[in-house]
Amino acid sequence: MAKTRTKYVCSNCGRQSPRHMGRCPQCGEYNTMNEVVEEVRKAAKQDRRPTGVVRASAQRLRDVTSDAGERFFVPVEEFSRVLGGGLVPGSIILLGGDPGIGKSTILLQLSAVLANEIGAVLYVSGEESTQQIKMRADRLGLEAEDLYLLAETNLGNIFEQVTRLDPAILVVDSIQTTYTDTLESSPGNVSQVRECASRLQALAKSTGLTVFLIGHVTKEGAIAGPRVLEHIVDTVLYLEGDPFQAFRLLRSVKNRFGATSEVGVFEMSSLGMVEVPNPSEAFLAERVVNAPGSAIAVTMEGTRPLLVEMQALTSPTAFGNPRRTPNGVDMNRLLLISAVLSKRMGLRLHEQDIFINVIGGLKVSEPASDLAMAVAMASSYYDRPVPADLAIVGEVGLSGEIRTVAQLPMRLNEAAKIGFRRVLLPKTRRKLDDIPPNLELIQVRSIADAIATVVPRE
Repeated sequence: MAKTRTKYVCSNCGRQSPRHMGRCPQCGEYNTMNEVVEEVRKAAKQDRRPTGVVRASAQRLRDVTSDAGERFFVPVEEFSRVLGGGLVPGSIILLGGDPGIGKSTILLQLSAVLANEIGAVLYVSGEESTQQIKMRADRLGLEAEDLYLLAETNLGNIFEQVTRLDPAILVVDSIQTTYTDTLESSPGNVSQVRECASRLQALAKSTGLTVFLIGHVTKEGAIAGPRVLEHIVDTVLYLEGDPFQAFRLLRSVKNRFGATSEVGVFEMSSLGMVEVPNPSEAFLAERVVNAPGSAIAVTMEGTRPLLVEMQALTSPTAFGNPRRTPNGVDMNRLLLISAVLSKRMGLRLHEQDIFINVIGGLKVSEPASDLAMAVAMASSYYDRPVPADLAIVGEVGLSGEIRTVAQLPMRLNEAAKIGFRRVLLPKTRRKLDDIPPNLELIQVRSIADAIATVVPRE
């Protein structure tokens, strides 16, 4: 039995309404809304695969080659690091980040570079006109003969341009503004985002086209739309940074063709996103030497060691409940370290407001920065500076013990390369190999030993 749908149409002005109304809200006439019953026809199923897709057939494991093809060379070294060494043909990459963080800027720069290196690039924008994109390109000094711009949100029209131009790279800004005519929902709807992403994935896998998608984020910082969007794509990148700082971190949280948790560092300037080849030196450039409450932590971001300055400020509280204000570190880690210092060291931190800040807008999450945070807090509490040539690495346990961390040789070599002469680290039984000969290692077992060594009270 065919399904029907009832609606009411004004015989005077043609206004439609899903329910009966005695007076037409548009023309104001009475008793003109007439009932109309129409049959609802179900749309025929359509093949969602792009034109030219060949149906796959099963293969034996031994017959499948593991060669995924050569990667595209990416001249932007920091971007290439995050991708795992270059672009894989047929991959689909999702880039997310807060509004105004620089997502469109960095992909427009990358598109111009790739257009000059590997061939045609189609940049599709659903949020800006081609004139606006051109103005940004002129401001950034970008020139590319094979970079094509398209202001379009209809997925069918985008596929037509892909067929006509046959580009090597497709950039869609953004997936939340793209829609397909086969669905009646509005752009940005869960079903629209899922359907458009699925079709773009099928296009990439069948033709070898590399696709970049820009995604909006929610107020919690996650990619907006269905969670399946992150499952569909091959790589998920996040562009992070403090809006009041110049540094931006490009972080990989999913990568089917490389290591996850890799980080590329950029600096926002008048020329767009500029690579920072030595982030440790950039983060320590404005450091005030011999200032109480400052300590240098040696952290790892993916496979890259980074030296960052952690600042702490303890001040007698004027209220009953002292404040704990972290910036760049997790609140729970701050509460844990302050509790250990109070219990194991006898510091009266319950009477102190504590502020922690990681310089450069970075977010440090690994436990290897615990010891540097504790030393910075003790340094501010006693108002005594930490030696300027000392770097710190180590995890703090609840008993006050200092635990070892992974990849110590890489951390120590990075500290020596920047110019530090001493490193405070956990005492370990294993012999450390490949240690710079001019680097002094200060090994401690407990938080009490560490603070007594580097922050003497007399």
